[in-house]
Amino acid sequence: MEERPAETGGESLGTVLVAGAANLAIALAKLVAGLISGSAAMLSEAAHSAADTVTELLLLVAVRRSGKPADRRHPFGYGKSGFVWAMMAAVATLVGGAGFSVTHGVHEISHGERLGNLVPSYLVLAVSFVIEALSFAKAYRQLRAEAARYRVHPVRLVRITSDTALKAVVFEDAAALTGLLIAGGGLLGSQLTGSALWDGLASVAIGLLLLLAALTLIRANLSLLIGQAAPPGLETGIRAVLLAQPEVEDVVELLTMMIGPGAVLVAAKIDFRDEASAAGVEIACDEVDRRLRREFPVVRLVFLDPTPTRRASA
Repeated sequence: MEERPAETGGESLGTVLVAGAANLAIALAKLVAGLISGSAAMLSEAAHSAADTVTELLLLVAVRRSGKPADRRHPFGYGKSGFVWAMMAAVATLVGGAGFSVTHGVHEISHGERLGNLVPSYLVLAVSFVIEALSFAKAYRQLRAEAARYRVHPVRLVRITSDTALKAVVFEDAAALTGLLIAGGGLLGSQLTGSALWDGLASVAIGLLLLLAALTLIRANLSLLIGQAAPPGLETGIRAVLLAQPEVEDVVELLTMMIGPGAVLVAAKIDFRDEASAAGVEIACDEVDRRLRREFPVVRLVFLDPTPTRRASA
């Protein structure tokens, strides 16, 4: 499996812009409806959308920063800066969305609040669901197109992709749609029973949902920052290209690392055939470099080290 940064970067930017505009409009509408109704779940949803808006702004920075070309001080490029900003976006969701929702929900459960007119809240939830669904549909279309190109299931792709912007939008929009259903259920429960308990429980549930999404994204970005290897399918393809070179006897060791969204570094120790001359080894290394970049556009840097196997050296 491979990722094509040149093709996905613009798509990810468009996906983030759509999600950000949707979240800003929804946050304002939810805030007004929450103040009118006094619903903790609605105010939690407003905090959720506000946190998502901040997240989209940080993801825009991530997309822009990760696309900067390499320079003398950063010879491997700025790809990992995208992981840093995506990590900050996940933390914003954790603190701004999950923290507010849980604390506000617990306060309503313990103190109890009388709910006001819920009609505006229902209307805002319905409109928000449509807008969030459209945003999620755009992100999922991009995800499904990439998954078809890589011949993997979209769910697997969203787990292993280094496109942190796409991953964040998919997770956040899915959490937003689920949160809207939870908020609607909490409002309905409180309306039918006359107790604000259900609204408070809905607020806490929304906070826990955001907590799960944020922790998942933090874990994924932390793995990329530490130095995550390329997907196994891509490593298998790289190894096959190396072994297909006539001068190559064996691949002693193959190491890969994601150095940015859709960018991979390849380092390999190669056992070349004994009859290969020094000039032949140089030509073979150059040919392997070209083939890897041609067949896997995600490969940005290739380092090959001629290394005999233990048996050959003995």
